[in-house]
Amino acid sequence: MIFVSFLSSFSKPLTMALSNSSWRLLQPSFFLMGIPGLEESQHWIAMPLSVLYLFAVMGNVTIIFIIWTDPSLHQPMYLFLAMLSGIDLVLASSTAPKTLAVLLVHAHEIGYTVCLTQMFFIHAFSSMESGVLVAMALDRYVAICHPLHHSTILHPGIIGRIGMAVLVRGLLLLLPFPILLQRLIFCQATVIGHAYCEHMAVVKLACSETTVNRAYGLAVALLVVGLDVMAIGISYAFILQTVLKVPGGEARLKAFSTCGSHICVILIFYVPGIFSFLTHRFGHHVPHHVHVLLATLYLLVPPALNPLVYGVKTQQIRQRVLRVFSLKGWI
Repeated sequence: MIFVSFLSSFSKPLTMALSNSSWRLLQPSFFLMGIPGLEESQHWIAMPLSVLYLFAVMGNVTIIFIIWTDPSLHQPMYLFLAMLSGIDLVLASSTAPKTLAVLLVHAHEIGYTVCLTQMFFIHAFSSMESGVLVAMALDRYVAICHPLHHSTILHPGIIGRIGMAVLVRGLLLLLPFPILLQRLIFCQATVIGHAYCEHMAVVKLACSETTVNRAYGLAVALLVVGLDVMAIGISYAFILQTVLKVPGGEARLKAFSTCGSHICVILIFYVPGIFSFLTHRFGHHVPHHVHVLLATLYLLVPPALNPLVYGVKTQQIRQRVLRVFSLKGWI
């Protein structure tokens, strides 16, 4: 009897330890709540999100096709725009299908590996988009401040290297996210109060020490956004200085108009992104469903609006789009 009691007392902590170990080994699925607090309205919320995703796919595929097939558009500004459209396609497609599945058909479950993969793609390609916006600011700086040397400074070889640097930076900086998450122990509920696998939302579920994950996430966000916004600001400071020296109001307006599309895209990308980041980290009084909506829109609105901004404000793109659709007999 004493022996049985001893085995019982020994087996209980052993079972708990094994269950914790098996949690890490088996890596069970997570449960995506969607938009907490708005469960009754999720079908209606999914409709505008579906429209945004449709616009993102159609618009960015159209931009890439037009630039790819028209040799006259193989210039730095349009090549960077093609990169931006490609990144937007991946970003929107990494988020929207699963989010819409959660909201429309209640497909809440997502596998551990799939969740980490989605999280990596979302954050890595957001970093890449920020890098391409810096490259586009550099292109505007060279085009306005050094117009005679624009084609020699930003030749195809340099553009390819810039694109590769943006890609490698995004991959290297964000690869530690899923690696660091794999060392965490998830011994509590696996319910993510989000519509997709967001880094901090997953980190908060862990019952082990998460200081390294939180510190690295904050460092990457500050490094990417801080340095990129600083680089864009410096580029436009030089552009403003050069434009103000140009005689004649019409010439200045024309110089500024070449930057209009890029400035709109910068505002569309950074303003909601920074607001979402700040509310997630420090906005404890902001309702959770507001944060989730903002975070979801942040990943879908820029990919949907960027092609429209460049299509409306860039004459060359607008003319090619109208020509393609007129040839197909759609207009």
